[in-house]
Amino acid sequence: MILSPKDQITTPQAAVIVINFILGTGILTLPRTSVEKVHTPDVWLTVILGGLIATMAGVVMVKLSQQFPQRTFYQYSQEIAGKWVGGLLSLLIIGYFLTTSGFQIRSLTEVTQYLLLEGTPTWAIIMPFMWVGLYLMVGGINPIARLFDIILPITVILFLLVAFMSIKIFEVDNLRPVLGAGIIPVLNGVKTTALAFTGPEIMLLLVAFMKQPNKAIKATLVGIFISSIFYIITVVMVLGALSVDEVMTRTWPTLDLIRSFELTGLVFERFDSLLLVIWIMQMFTTFSIAYYAAALGLAQLFKKSIHPFIYGLVPIIYLISMTPKNNNDLFKLGDIIGTIALFLFGLLPLPLLIVAKWKGRK
Repeated sequence: MILSPKDQITTPQAAVIVINFILGTGILTLPRTSVEKVHTPDVWLTVILGGLIATMAGVVMVKLSQQFPQRTFYQYSQEIAGKWVGGLLSLLIIGYFLTTSGFQIRSLTEVTQYLLLEGTPTWAIIMPFMWVGLYLMVGGINPIARLFDIILPITVILFLLVAFMSIKIFEVDNLRPVLGAGIIPVLNGVKTTALAFTGPEIMLLLVAFMKQPNKAIKATLVGIFISSIFYIITVVMVLGALSVDEVMTRTWPTLDLIRSFELTGLVFERFDSLLLVIWIMQMFTTFSIAYYAAALGLAQLFKKSIHPFIYGLVPIIYLISMTPKNNNDLFKLGDIIGTIALFLFGLLPLPLLIVAKWKGRK
């Protein structure tokens, strides 16, 4: 599959895609998953450290892709690692994106059932979103990027509005003492927060689509920085309002925070439905780009048109999304995806970059 000149995105669009891919389900569950590891109010410090780790990994992945202009990882991996090893790595990454897509669409469904459509069959929620995603992806990367451009500003404005409205139940004492138990608990939570930043790996594909690939590092840094601000605000507001002990007992602590207050006299007195609407859109964007990345990988690996793979992956993603029996199984699947991401995108890109540079000099 050859990239068309029409399939090009700007630097801001690349940054927006990175932000959308990083956020998704993470912002709804990060306060709980991180507190379970840290057990202190210093979770915001682990978020900062996780963001720094994601930044370093993102820069390495961009540098790797910049060695091969106008080619995605699927196209140049075999040149670096050989036909069989490179093909295997591509298949692993395709599998990662497929599983991520199924995980995101199921998470979207669980949140929708939790707050909006209780008792509705899971399949009845999944299928409409999958068909809308299918319609979006048939047009290529440009419609996806334009949709993300529309959704992200809405998400930023409404999320910050709702988050800061919870200031009336915020207790600063819930965030004290800072480093009261030392630095070790903070370090214990770094893996969890680093996994919440999975998303910069999409740059292994996006650099090939960028009009100015030399600005890909800037797009990655901006994407991770803005996502870090989102995460820090989330954990600070949730912990400040609910406390460490209470957060550990909640499945979706961010949603529970929004449900725990109301402002009388406004057009909206309860804001959980408002947050739900924007976060359904946010999780849909994560699902869409992961779906497209998997289809693109198969198309480029087998040198075929992308459209048959877009249609053919629908039942596979549906089966993946239906595999978890309950929320516990869903979160276990998320942990598995994060661990795989740590190996594929935290450990592998640097050796591949070294080999690529060595082969280039040779």
